[in-house]
Amino acid sequence: MIGRAWIQRRRPASRQGQAVLWNALAALVFLVMVFPIYWMIATSFKSGRDILSLTPQWFPIHPTLANYEDAWHKPFFLNAVLNSVQVVGTTVLITLALAFLAAVAIARYNFGGRKAFIVLVIGVQMVPLNALIIPIYLLLDGAGQTDRLPGVVVTYLAFVLPFVIWTLRGFIANVPIDLEEQAMIDGCSRGGAFLRILLPLVAPGLVATAIYAFIQAWNEYIVAYVLLPTNENQTLTVWLAGFTTNHGPQWGPLMAAATLTSLPVVAFFIVIQKRVVANLSAGAVKG
Repeated sequence: MIGRAWIQRRRPASRQGQAVLWNALAALVFLVMVFPIYWMIATSFKSGRDILSLTPQWFPIHPTLANYEDAWHKPFFLNAVLNSVQVVGTTVLITLALAFLAAVAIARYNFGGRKAFIVLVIGVQMVPLNALIIPIYLLLDGAGQTDRLPGVVVTYLAFVLPFVIWTLRGFIANVPIDLEEQAMIDGCSRGGAFLRILLPLVAPGLVATAIYAFIQAWNEYIVAYVLLPTNENQTLTVWLAGFTTNHGPQWGPLMAAATLTSLPVVAFFIVIQKRVVANLSAGAVKG
């Protein structure tokens, strides 16, 4: 009895020790992931002397906004912002609409070539983008879509859409079809069951895939660099490359511009995160 009581007292202590260990490991991983972001923001407020100092300056000793002024007044900044917003917004909207319909077809219906289509969707993800950039350029050049934003949107769709389809298929497959059938028995049409039952339950998946599509399109560089040669049509990622000159990178303005470029992604994620929680609550099924 004494030994059993001693073991029972030891178990909570060992569990607490494991929890502390895992929390410390999680904190270490978090610091490693956050440090580059912190260094980017801190560097954006440093003067050129502090940035190039051989002794690392962990904190801006003499904070300055000169780097942000240089980045803001760099030519074609507003054009790059508008181009990125147009390309990314169009890509996300079209991707969600097409991917959702395709995922519903794959998850809910049996049709000829269904398995081949699924294999094709997976296979597209295995092809590296860099290997296709020349054929893509020749194809779009023949169609007159080089140096035009629609050509970039179509290219982004070709690479973002398959992953989004595959992800949404998993969300839709996990929703029992009995719920839609029960709604139709109770008087709903197929469209009504689709809008009132399936769509609210899959909404968190739509939000998650929207975040993926947004980040992929916003951060893409190779396609935009090749297809958009003129300064007026460049996106923000290509515009950022302009801070690298023959004399080396302009670290201060570059870090300030990179900070400004990352703000829309952070804002988009904050807004979407609230939608995720709301959709999870709205889509809950009570027994």
